[in-house]
Amino acid sequence: MAPAQKPSQDAGGLPKYDLHSEMKTKGVVDEVKLLPLGAKRDITELVIKNGDDKVYIYVCPKAFQEEMGINFAKGDEIAVTGSKVKLEALDVILARQLVKGNDTLQFRDDKGNPVWDWRTGK
Repeated sequence: MAPAQKPSQDAGGLPKYDLHSEMKTKGVVDEVKLLPLGAKRDITELVIKNGDDKVYIYVCPKAFQEEMGINFAKGDEIAVTGSKVKLEALDVILARQLVKGNDTLQFRDDKGNPVWDWRTGK
């Protein structure tokens, strides 16, 4: 019998999106990382600089990013709307919407549910 899933996590193993902690931030991409969460579910993480602060943004599965033709690079200026959550000792933002240049990218619906399928990562 499989253990029960923690209620504070979504289907991908990330902390659950919390509408009450939704916030906006902006900055310049300093690093683009890939967080391994299992087959087809590796998550793109952006580390942005906002003044002297570093902000960690969890965007979406790499497979979804590739399917949508979205690319991120060091030096990109972005604005993010997302839920600030605790992951171990680190504050991270689960991106709901991201603005890069003239593009507005939607990663979660208005309730914070991912617009991709966790089973396929797309």
